[in-house]
Amino acid sequence: MPDCALANLLKPLEAMIIHPSLRQLGYMLSLTLVVGLVGCGKKDSDEEDDSGGKSDAAATVATVDMTNGATIVGTVKLDGAAPVAKVINMGGDAYCGAAHKTSPVSDDHWVNNGGALVNAFVYVKDGLGGKTYAAPATAITLAQKGCTYEPHVFGIMVGQTMKVENDDQTLHNVHSVSAANESFNEGQPPGTPAKEHKMTKQEVMIPIKCDVHGWMNSYAGVLPHPFFAVTGADGKYEIKGVPAGDYTIECWHESTKSDAAGVTQDQKVTVAAKDSKTVDFTLKAQ
Repeated sequence: MPDCALANLLKPLEAMIIHPSLRQLGYMLSLTLVVGLVGCGKKDSDEEDDSGGKSDAAATVATVDMTNGATIVGTVKLDGAAPVAKVINMGGDAYCGAAHKTSPVSDDHWVNNGGALVNAFVYVKDGLGGKTYAAPATAITLAQKGCTYEPHVFGIMVGQTMKVENDDQTLHNVHSVSAANESFNEGQPPGTPAKEHKMTKQEVMIPIKCDVHGWMNSYAGVLPHPFFAVTGADGKYEIKGVPAGDYTIECWHESTKSDAAGVTQDQKVTVAAKDSKTVDFTLKAQ
């Protein structure tokens, strides 16, 4: 029987004993038990909690040292002919069609002169030793403009807020298809407030689509650290503040199959404090 339950049973002991002298003895016995067990429902400050850790221990959060951290830069190119960009038929929604002077094309394989690959996600995949970094207070905005998502590919930290805004005067339905995080699927009529979400686990990548407009899609890379970047129109990326160490850098780009697995390539790099290293990637055309 637990000590607390035993104490509760013994509390009326004094009242149960009729003889005055024995009644006083019972009272003293009950009082002693109650005082001795007064903290029986509490954990000691050094006692381990159910998770196996110390109940008063706080998780160590690393900080980014921009002064002494290294910088990793590079260019991502496509080896081979890029898939032909598809013209998007927005005729099914009069608003979407009127939002563009010319018919837009898909941006899933945006390649510029020299084979520079746009919208490639580059990040530190391994080497940080499980360090956790605090998520920024600033939210990442995923906008719906002209019936397209902006940005098409983006990175966000675990615990950081993602705001989904509808700038269009038409209904959108925002649908994330996640394997590790909780997915969401919600309508967003025009003029309604932004939807806010937070991812709780690392995941590269999470596809986001609109169930109303099938051509709308975006990808989010969720990481517990800030060492990631997306290639721009020149195919270049830059990651700053990386601690000295040995790392695996991964480059991800969506595949022609439009799945979250995409096309990836890993490279090793070693950086010292205040170092600058170039890590280029070349992905095979599919």
